[in-house]
Amino acid sequence: MSGLSRRNFAKGLASMMLIPIAAPLFSRHAFAADKEIKVALLLPGSVADGGWSQLAYQGLQNLKAQGFKVASSESVAQAQMDQVIRGYADDGYNLIIGHSFEYGSEFDQIAPEYPDTYFFATTFKPAEKAPTNVEFVNLAYLNAAYGAGALAALISEKGKAVGYVGGGDNPTQQGMMRAFIAGAEKTRPGIKGLGIVTGDYDNAAKGREAASTMIGNGADVIWHTADVTGLGAIQGAAAAKVKAIGCYADQKNIAPDFVATSFETNLPWVVESVAHSVRDKTFLGGQEWQPSVAKAWLPLYGKESFNSKLVSADAWAKFQAVWSQLDAGSIDVATLIKA
Repeated sequence: MSGLSRRNFAKGLASMMLIPIAAPLFSRHAFAADKEIKVALLLPGSVADGGWSQLAYQGLQNLKAQGFKVASSESVAQAQMDQVIRGYADDGYNLIIGHSFEYGSEFDQIAPEYPDTYFFATTFKPAEKAPTNVEFVNLAYLNAAYGAGALAALISEKGKAVGYVGGGDNPTQQGMMRAFIAGAEKTRPGIKGLGIVTGDYDNAAKGREAASTMIGNGADVIWHTADVTGLGAIQGAAAAKVKAIGCYADQKNIAPDFVATSFETNLPWVVESVAHSVRDKTFLGGQEWQPSVAKAWLPLYGKESFNSKLVSADAWAKFQAVWSQLDAGSIDVATLIKA
């Protein structure tokens, strides 16, 4: 899969095999070898957000270089989703990718009206049954958040509290907050996991304020999953001279002296893989793709895995042990956060 040629994931996964997309469950129509496939990407934020939207857009640009016809819409508000989705479908796009939680339910309603269009939502499958031209993905969000909580607890200097800053107020962000807290508190008994879901992915000031609030309550490590809002959280951590952990992309450059590592998501690979599955007639209609956490996420700090000035070798080894358990499925995060 060409997305794996990216420097960071090629380095981190060189000795590992990625889970292949399974055999096709259906094929609504076959594409001729010379038929141009049109892919539209709908983003919740800016392609310059330094993370979630930017990395998915990178995957789209990779597809363009491979001969796919591509288009994208940035900062699509929930009230505009129906109109934008139908616009691309009416224009004959073969694959429409909705890159946020809200597209799960939107596609569930719209897809049956466009049986010859494929839809892919980068979120969980919302119900047991789904249209046969819609695919979902669980990018091990809860496991990644648990791992981030574990690492935050392990690198906390005071051992009092660590904090999470979330973006949109939706079940995925709420679940990631609970998983982060569980990872911190179970990895280092006595530490307190704090969390604030800001309700906004695109407001750096809110992220900085949320981080500052938790730092005031004793947190000395901050992690976010909040795009531009999260960049503000990192800046807030740096201003208070506490550690931060980035998300979705390598965010070392935001505050090199205070970022311990970042949990980068292999979104270019995801976008490319689903487009290739449409081309190759292996699209998982009605299903949820579930790559494991170490295949979907990679801790990065520039050319290294972590900032050795902020993370000790012992703390990293302990984190790696937790990460391996998460990847193997021996830690049931979903059950832990329901308890």
